[in-house]
Amino acid sequence: MTGLSPGTPAAPPPPGPWLLGVRHHGPGSARAVRAALEAARPRAVLIEGPPEADGLLALAADPDMRPPVALLAHVVDDPRRAAFWPMAAFSPEWVALRWALEEGAEVRFIDLPASHSLALGESAPDTEPLSATDNRPDGGPGNGPDDGRDNGPACEGNGEAHPEGAPVEPALRVDPIGVLARTAGYDDPEAWWEDVVEHRDGAPGADPYGPFAVLGEAMTALREAYGDGGHTRDLVREAYMRGQLRGARREFGDEVAVVCGAWHVPALAARTTVAADRALLKGLPKVKAELTWVPWTHRRLARHSGYGAGIDSPGWYGHLFSAPDRPVERWMTKVAGLLRAEDRQVSSAHVIEAVRLAGTLAAMRGRPLPGLAETTDAVRAVMCEGSDVPLALVQDRLVVGDVLGEVPEAAPAVPLQRDLTRAQRTLRLKPEALERELELDLRKETDAARSRLLHRLSLLGIGWGEQSVSRGSTGTFRESWRLRWEPELSVRVAEAGVWGTTVLAAATARAEAEAVGATVLGEITALAERCLLAELSDALPVVMRALADRAALDTDVAHLAQALPALARTLRYGDVRGTETAALGEVAAGLAERICVGLPPACTGLDADGATEMRRRVDDVHAAMALLPQAPDGPLTLRDRWASVLARLAGRDSVAGEIRGRAVRLLLDDGRLEDTEVERHMGLALSVGTPPGEAAAWIEGFVGGASGGGMLLVHDERLLSLVDTWLTGVPADAFTDVLPLLRRTFSAYEPGVRRTLGELVRRGPGTPGPAAALASAPGFAAGLDQERADAMEPLLRLLLGGAHGPGAQGPGAHPQQSDQDQMAGAVK
Repeated sequence: MTGLSPGTPAAPPPPGPWLLGVRHHGPGSARAVRAALEAARPRAVLIEGPPEADGLLALAADPDMRPPVALLAHVVDDPRRAAFWPMAAFSPEWVALRWALEEGAEVRFIDLPASHSLALGESAPDTEPLSATDNRPDGGPGNGPDDGRDNGPACEGNGEAHPEGAPVEPALRVDPIGVLARTAGYDDPEAWWEDVVEHRDGAPGADPYGPFAVLGEAMTALREAYGDGGHTRDLVREAYMRGQLRGARREFGDEVAVVCGAWHVPALAARTTVAADRALLKGLPKVKAELTWVPWTHRRLARHSGYGAGIDSPGWYGHLFSAPDRPVERWMTKVAGLLRAEDRQVSSAHVIEAVRLAGTLAAMRGRPLPGLAETTDAVRAVMCEGSDVPLALVQDRLVVGDVLGEVPEAAPAVPLQRDLTRAQRTLRLKPEALERELELDLRKETDAARSRLLHRLSLLGIGWGEQSVSRGSTGTFRESWRLRWEPELSVRVAEAGVWGTTVLAAATARAEAEAVGATVLGEITALAERCLLAELSDALPVVMRALADRAALDTDVAHLAQALPALARTLRYGDVRGTETAALGEVAAGLAERICVGLPPACTGLDADGATEMRRRVDDVHAAMALLPQAPDGPLTLRDRWASVLARLAGRDSVAGEIRGRAVRLLLDDGRLEDTEVERHMGLALSVGTPPGEAAAWIEGFVGGASGGGMLLVHDERLLSLVDTWLTGVPADAFTDVLPLLRRTFSAYEPGVRRTLGELVRRGPGTPGPAAALASAPGFAAGLDQERADAMEPLLRLLLGGAHGPGAQGPGAHPQQSDQDQMAGAVK
């Protein structure tokens, strides 16, 4: 479909109006549209799109508007009901729009209004939430499968509806390009399209309208054979477009060009009466909609990335459209540059050989020029040495691409979006399509402000950033985020605008509403933690009142245990961020007290699944107790009281074995249980009178999970000997019952730990191993050298970021200093 370049002599244009049927997001169609418009010089250009956006078309000429971009339409009262019309630089609609603005021609959108499309999308069957983003094989301008036709915007729904809005079952849909490709003997429609369109340059003097006439004839034959092709809503849309075309012809005569999906060309050329079209449009449902421009990405144009835009390779298509000449050579140069940036050894000779191989493959396959398949095969063989690992990088970064468009500030936006844009500019957090890591040091004001913004957006459901584990530090003054801006977040911002006009006000209102409506204690404590991280000081009183009320009424120990860890983390973050958390501390202390009283009875009479869940709760509470303030309550601190609870759990036969084993392990780790006592508990749990299943559960609680139980067995051969003796004594008929539980326990260990345990079991207990040999080696003693260990303590404190020397706990010491002391002591 490639036509003449501007300025090339061409035959006189045929009589108008000119119906330019295109393939959405097709660079060949885009070049052909430009050539046809240059030749015809129409007074008006009509483009398939929502007519409510006519007032926004002038923004396309703004220098700050950089595709890919999309028209976003959403229902005013319910922004979640939204639709997109994406356009890339190589979209025929975008090329036609820019040509009309540059040449001073009238330009309009003529598709069914978004107010009707959104209403029809709501009434269609099988509607899905916006997060699913309509994975239909069709869509609006720049939204469809780029197969010469489309079926409306990417609105919420994948069914069809009558004009009156009555839902009907969607019929089997026809893929026009697929039908034409199969007719030509091609298995791959994309390869056929590249061969007949993208790789066919128009010769000098060729008719710029010829390709459109040929494609129109093909679509006419398909419409005669398949009717609407299963796209019943197209009949309504085409009736509306015919009405808009009639109005334009009354105003501009026949000097009108229409740029639309080729599937619609036969319908627009058909002779129908005004009355018949009005009958199709009568009674359409309608909602109030608002439209604006939003940034889009190449990744969201790709079909395989979850959005039904219909093209697999937007980066490749963008390259074909923008390359002035020698597209294969320029593409291979891009690939080489990417691989070199990733420290791959790629030379100029690799580029030359890859270009030759791509040309050879195209000749062998009977193709006029190398396409994406040939270039990919050549890159794999020459530059990637047959490996698909670096090739996946090329596919992600170049074939699909991570280009993020930009829209000017003059584009309409809700107040919340403008406040977010100001915050992003102030904090130097530019939205990017490529995922990136962001490390924050909360002791720095700018990083702390970035953290507050990201936490507030997360509370509003705007998932720009996802918090991850910090690689630089496990301290509470550091955070790590993964950032990636997706186009759908613009809808989330519009949706969150109902809560307030600024990010702070909206997050505060949302938190207060969630606190009032929460019914589970754990939800409120998690909300309190999020409010503290986001520094929503105005919302905290409301959340605290709801927390106190719910905590007083909730008697379920499991709920209390679930709520306490979030409170403990909140108190710790409050220390780091300098937030007042006295009220939280009182609630947390009350919860801890009630857990200590109610946990032992709650751990009796549990089945296997209930015991596993309660064991996780015990682990969480144990970690939380270490974070809570340890003000003495009489002769005992809170941690002392918790240790007495664990001791009761460890000694009760009515408590599930998994919980008893974990209680013994936690007491051992805290140094509150001697090795002999641990050995006694294990001996009782693994005695002959204990059922094998119960004994296996005790072992899982003691050494299972990610608690380092494998290393405990490696370094304490007495415990390993007890486990080994018990396991070898399990009766054959019971062994198959306990095997899955034991396999789950030991499979969680690192491979090196499992290998060491196997070696220890093979040589038998008491046999001198590597540790014994090490003790007699020069420079190593059998016991600890306290003086040499003390000499290392200042260095450990320096590495951990604390003060030099013991006892450096001045008034300016960081709240994490106590953690550093514990770590230094543990390493020493």
